[in-house]
Amino acid sequence: MTTLSVRADRALLSGNEAIARGAWEAGVHVAAAYPGTPSTETLQALAGYDEVDSRWATNEKVAVDVALGASLGGARAFAAMKHVGLNVAADTFMTASYVGVGGGLVIMVADDPGMHSSQNEQDTRLYARLGLVPLLEPSDSAEAKDYTKLAFDVSEEFDTPVLLRSTTRISHNRGIVPLETRREVAVRGFRRDPAKYVMLPAYARGRHPVILERLERLAGYAGDLAAEEGTDGRVGIVTAGVPYQYVKEVAPDLRILKLGMTYPIPIERIRRFAETVDRLVVVEELEPFLEEALLAAGLDVVGKAFFPRTGELSPDLVRDGLAALGVADPRPPVPDAPTTVTRPPLMCPGCPHMVPYWSIKRLGATVTGDIGCYTLAALEPLATMDTCISMGASIGMASGMAASGGSDEPVVATIGDSTFLHGGVPALMEAVYNDANMTVVILDNGTTAMTGGQEHPGTGTTLAGEKARAVDIPALCRAVGVEDLHVVDPYDVSATLRAIEQAMAYRGTSVVITHRPCVEAPLRVKDRPFEVVPDNCTACQLCMNLGCPAIVWTDEVFEGRRKVTIDAAMCTGCTLCAQLCPPRAIVPVEVQA
Repeated sequence: MTTLSVRADRALLSGNEAIARGAWEAGVHVAAAYPGTPSTETLQALAGYDEVDSRWATNEKVAVDVALGASLGGARAFAAMKHVGLNVAADTFMTASYVGVGGGLVIMVADDPGMHSSQNEQDTRLYARLGLVPLLEPSDSAEAKDYTKLAFDVSEEFDTPVLLRSTTRISHNRGIVPLETRREVAVRGFRRDPAKYVMLPAYARGRHPVILERLERLAGYAGDLAAEEGTDGRVGIVTAGVPYQYVKEVAPDLRILKLGMTYPIPIERIRRFAETVDRLVVVEELEPFLEEALLAAGLDVVGKAFFPRTGELSPDLVRDGLAALGVADPRPPVPDAPTTVTRPPLMCPGCPHMVPYWSIKRLGATVTGDIGCYTLAALEPLATMDTCISMGASIGMASGMAASGGSDEPVVATIGDSTFLHGGVPALMEAVYNDANMTVVILDNGTTAMTGGQEHPGTGTTLAGEKARAVDIPALCRAVGVEDLHVVDPYDVSATLRAIEQAMAYRGTSVVITHRPCVEAPLRVKDRPFEVVPDNCTACQLCMNLGCPAIVWTDEVFEGRRKVTIDAAMCTGCTLCAQLCPPRAIVPVEVQA
């Protein structure tokens, strides 16, 4: 099976799909990733090509480890992640630059300007400079495919890993992509070379000058890859990636130097371009990466004085900046938009994570949270999460919080099953080892739910859909020394409340595992819906504390409080609200004969 027919000559592809296609056309053999928006679909698309060994890794560092190992084995290899995933992979990434490659090694990183689904807004170009690794930036889907193929060639020609930087707009927008056949590349095999591959300090010292010489050659290559266009020389725009599209849309006649490789920066190529224009401007998203380098090189350039440093750029923001520079017309006045009501994000109807958080809130605790759809528990009405920093941080932070004595309440860490396997296991070992007085609640819904329901080592299924050995999470917890362990079905409200209460009373590190499939799993969980009997409802509003979006207010009032009803189309029949209802006003919808 392949995702697209090799006989087709073009297709409408997202940037992620185009990158996958480019990797396949380039002859990639092994690909690994950990899902993370906006990069997730890349590996899912690549898994549709039988010629590629595509796999979900436990985390991003493992994905890069796998890809680097495959590369040194002589195969073309690919790893994908979102921007914060490179933080996890940085340990291997930084030394991979010293080691170099066997087969071509490409690491695709998708940045998230505007933080649509991320906890920070970092700029991967800074990692390229830190790791001394070349970075390519496509500006649309077609270029995403072409630059992926180019990245493998650059990797092998210059003996280096290559970063391929996407952003949310590139990854998720679609464009017409010309399709070509796969280039079959032979696996070269592993060639022993300890001085190159074993990074003892004595060997590593010899590799650093090699990297610096390589960067000098790559800067010339980056200059050759840059392209000039436009005739209006009042301003010369240096840009790359999706901002190039915005500049072209707003001011198509301006002189533009479009960079394809933004690290190493082709300073001399830009210097020659600057001599042909009256004023030099950089249009780039996030950090003033190019601007600062050009200023350091002695060029008279402006950038962030006219374009924001935070969030995504847009045609309107680019127009505003160019208008302030006097080379574009200002935006026409925009009529006032109609007032809309903001709908806060909520967990899905029937989400198995609602009751654990409801229980923790009822029992009273300081909660260190983690990355996942359950992070929505930080919002009303659950409002039961006090911190959220990074993948797997909840358990270590709870251990530190408990040690600090700074909380008068019990300390509870909450973490999903995929996140626990990604980064939580070492922290649990630390907590048990140091006898931290805390509780860990592992919210096991059998999938990586936040990014669309991907498999992980605990699910028993691979990315290719094949059966695999599943990690036994309770056994894993016992293996690291957890003695107080509870496994409970979160659809049993009283049992869940009791298990968490007992765990919080334990002196030491306790674990509660709530086990119930995600309601949005491939086999969607939906049972007979429930309804509210209006005459029986006392408007106690206890059911509203779950935060289930299927439960909504009515205009009917009882003793000064509003009653509720249930949207039968949204209800999954989970029974949670019925279990909480004191007057038993919530009952299953009668089946019509």
